[in-house]
Amino acid sequence: MQRTRLQTASWAGSALIAVVLATGCATDSNPLGSGTGVTASDPSRLTQSGFLSDYGRLAPVSWEEGIQCWRRPDLDIKRYDKVLIGRMSVSLKPGQSTTIDPTDLKALTDYFHDSMVKALKPQMTVVEKPGPGVLGLRIALTNLVPTDVTRSVTGTIVPYGFVAEAGAGAATGRPAGSTPYLGETGMEMQFVDSATGTVLAECRDTQIGRKYAAELDAGATGAAQTWASGYVNSFQSWAYARNAFDKWSALTAQRLAALRGTGR
Repeated sequence: MQRTRLQTASWAGSALIAVVLATGCATDSNPLGSGTGVTASDPSRLTQSGFLSDYGRLAPVSWEEGIQCWRRPDLDIKRYDKVLIGRMSVSLKPGQSTTIDPTDLKALTDYFHDSMVKALKPQMTVVEKPGPGVLGLRIALTNLVPTDVTRSVTGTIVPYGFVAEAGAGAATGRPAGSTPYLGETGMEMQFVDSATGTVLAECRDTQIGRKYAAELDAGATGAAQTWASGYVNSFQSWAYARNAFDKWSALTAQRLAALRGTGR
């Protein structure tokens, strides 16, 4: 019995991924899904780096759990048909002992920039200079933490490790399906009138990686894709950060469309 359970723990993740790859290819260009469900917001880890103008006026929003935002009551986002994405700043989590390659940080900010451009282009022209009608978007990545790949591998292959990890999260004060060695990414975002510098809106969020995540409302295939994607990403240092960037890019585009009256 012990050997059977150990084999199940060690091979369950690989078997699940094989099933998703076999069943998802015909209907989904990415058999592991979009990846946006493999990180979760953690309000207890929201940052206050000094990047935003007033953290006291930020409040939870109705359109996405965990995120805090503020916007000017008189904001008319329809005045802006162009967007300027500023150079991003990055800060590591205090006490971070892992050595981070500077080229990794540049690759991450480049990825986030490209993700944001792709999300916003359908509704706004992305420009390189400030001016009238140009919405300025400033972003700070805060408390950046890579996944400890070695600990992820160890946790998967030890006896009963798979079962124990799958239940981790809530008991340790982290999102369900998360473990202490997974990646973490904070974000503070500011929207300004690029011509005057007036602050129009601000938001912040922190996303935590989930090794065992399932979107139960997405149906069997969607849940399996999310689970498999989270598992695969737990063996890459920055995969969860990229997932968080894609999620924030999509949310930014959705909210701007809603405020402009062109989407939800």
